[in-house]
Amino acid sequence: MLIHLVQLLGGFILLVWGADRLVAGASATARNLGVSPLIIGLTIVAFGTSAPELIVSGVAALEGKPGLAVGNAVGSNIANIGLILGVTALAYPLRVESQTLKREYPQLLLIMIVSFVMAIDLHFSRLEGFILLGGLGLIVLWMVWLGMRREPEDPLAQEFEAEIPTDMPTRVAIAWTLVGLIVLPLSSRFLVEGAIGIAEMLHVSETVIGLTIVALGTSLPELAASLTSALRREDDLAIGNVIGSNMFNILGVLGIAASIEPVTFERSILVQDMPVMFLFTVLLFFMAYGMRGPGRISRGSGALLLLLFIGYYVLVWTTVETGGAPPLP
Repeated sequence: MLIHLVQLLGGFILLVWGADRLVAGASATARNLGVSPLIIGLTIVAFGTSAPELIVSGVAALEGKPGLAVGNAVGSNIANIGLILGVTALAYPLRVESQTLKREYPQLLLIMIVSFVMAIDLHFSRLEGFILLGGLGLIVLWMVWLGMRREPEDPLAQEFEAEIPTDMPTRVAIAWTLVGLIVLPLSSRFLVEGAIGIAEMLHVSETVIGLTIVALGTSLPELAASLTSALRREDDLAIGNVIGSNMFNILGVLGIAASIEPVTFERSILVQDMPVMFLFTVLLFFMAYGMRGPGRISRGSGALLLLLFIGYYVLVWTTVETGGAPPLP
């Protein structure tokens, strides 16, 4: 058990550090080449904070552990809203003003509905994986087009401008990008091996470990990014990190896993975990989408999200002990 814990912890630490170096290097490289800060933020930064989930799920699929890959994607989306936005709003209530973010809410809901329809047969085929990756490509193209419109008055664009490194030479930036690209898959392999070992020791499925321990660990970059943004009064960036990451998780994480190897997963994902993911997303929609002005996630809303997240973790481990989720009607 000790060896598996060391693998898991070491994998998490290297994963977070590698993702940070990848984002910093790629962002600085793009900025030095004259790319718009909004394009950098909506694509490179969004991809970078989701890189741990993407790489871990890809490695899990290659290792023949599809439950870990699916659990990581769904569990990370739940953790992003329940834990990350919950903790962030408790530290600093969030005000949503960016029209860019308000355009992303309906897209996230649509993506979740499509993924749920695909999951009804408890299987993601390779074709469905390619469809999800195609959707990811369309989202990236849309984000690039959005950034090219150059909306300097958008608060999100201004916050991205302040976050991207300005004093990193191109040679150094490229070096850090390469370091991140090398460290991420290596650390992911350590993490996956540790997670599988712990699952075997505890006599639970890789899906449960993916939904909880691995999802929590791979969400650490989003937690750090959102907390930092909130403390700097960059509200839209804090929420944007979560929304962008959740879209990338469904389209990219599930897409990569299924395109590598068709994924069959446990029924509990469909009847328990995906509905919880929908619940958190709908709550975020109503909390942050201001119908007559700026939206707001108050400390009370943050406390509610955090309590629901804790309740979900209790539910997951309780259903493990009682034999799993209820059957489909």
